[in-house]
Amino acid sequence: MKTINEIKQSANTAIQIELDTISKLQNYVDDTFAECIQLIGESEGRVIVTGVGKSAIIAQKIVASFNSTGTPAIFMHAADAIHGDLGIIKEKDIVLCLSKSGSSPEIKVLIPLIRNLGLGTKIIAMVSVTNSFLSQNSDYTIYAMIEREACPNNLAPTSSTTAQIVMGDAMMVSLLEYSGFTTHDYALTHPGGALGKKLYLRVSDLYKNNERPFVYINDKLDKIIIEISSKRLGATAVLNENGQLIGIITDGDLRRMLEKTKNFELITAKDIMSPSPKTVEEDILAVDAYSTMKNNKITSLLVMTGQEYLGVVHIHDILREGIV
Repeated sequence: MKTINEIKQSANTAIQIELDTISKLQNYVDDTFAECIQLIGESEGRVIVTGVGKSAIIAQKIVASFNSTGTPAIFMHAADAIHGDLGIIKEKDIVLCLSKSGSSPEIKVLIPLIRNLGLGTKIIAMVSVTNSFLSQNSDYTIYAMIEREACPNNLAPTSSTTAQIVMGDAMMVSLLEYSGFTTHDYALTHPGGALGKKLYLRVSDLYKNNERPFVYINDKLDKIIIEISSKRLGATAVLNENGQLIGIITDGDLRRMLEKTKNFELITAKDIMSPSPKTVEEDILAVDAYSTMKNNKITSLLVMTGQEYLGVVHIHDILREGIV
C-alpha cells in the first residue's frame, strides 16, 4: 500500500512531466504551423478533425473550440470514416488528423481513402512522431512532440494528449485572431450561457420588467413611502416640475430621516432625496452596470436615455441572470 507521500510524489511527477512537455511545444510553432493557419483561415470549407482512441476525444474538443470561435469544424472518427462517415468530407474541406504515432492501422487505411475521393483535400497531420506514415502522407505536419508519457510505464496517453490539446488551443487562438473574431461574434455563438450573456445582455433587457417608481420634488412623505413600497425596488426617482431627474430616495434615506426628525407632516421629497443619483444608459451591458453598483456599494441604478428617466435596474435583476 502506497503512503500519502508516495501518492503525492506520483502525482507531482506526472504534473512535472506534462509541464516539461508543454514548455517545449513553442519550438514546434514554426512556419508550417503558420501556413496551416493561413490555409484554414482563407478556406471556404470546413475543418474535418479526425483521430482514433484518445486522440479522437481530443479531436472532439478541438472541434468544439473551433466552432465556438468562428472556424466551422466537424468531428469524424477515423474508424467510422471507413464505414461510411467518409462522406462527411466535401470539396474545399480540410482534414486535420490527430495521432500520437501517426502509424496506427486506422490512419494507414484512412489517409489513402481521403486521397481517393479526388477532392484535392488538404491534410494536416498533428503527430508526436517524426517520419511517421501520417506525416509523410500529409500536406502539412504540426508536431505535438513529447519525450515520454507521464504514465510510469510510458504507455497511457497523458503527455501526448496534453500536447494535442495545447497545440489545438494554439491553432484556435491563432485562427480567432487571424479572422478578427470579436467579443460580439463570441456572444452570437454563446447566446444561452453566462459567458454569452456577459457580452450581449444589456440594461434595456432588464429594467423594462420593473415598474417605474418616481415622485415629484414637493410630494409628501406618505406618497414617497407608498411609491417605494408598491414598486418594490427599494428606491424611487425624484423629478422636478418639468419631469427631469434631480435625485433619488432609497429606503435607507427614509430610515435615516426617521431617525433625525419627528415632524413628518412637513417632510417633502426634496428634504430626503440624494441629489446627483447614480445613473446608467439603457444600452450599457448589464455586467458593467453591476460593476458600477458594486464599486459604489449600491443596489440599484436609475436608467436613462439622454436626459429622460426610464426606470430602475436592481442588482437582483442582474444576479438572476447568473452572469456574475
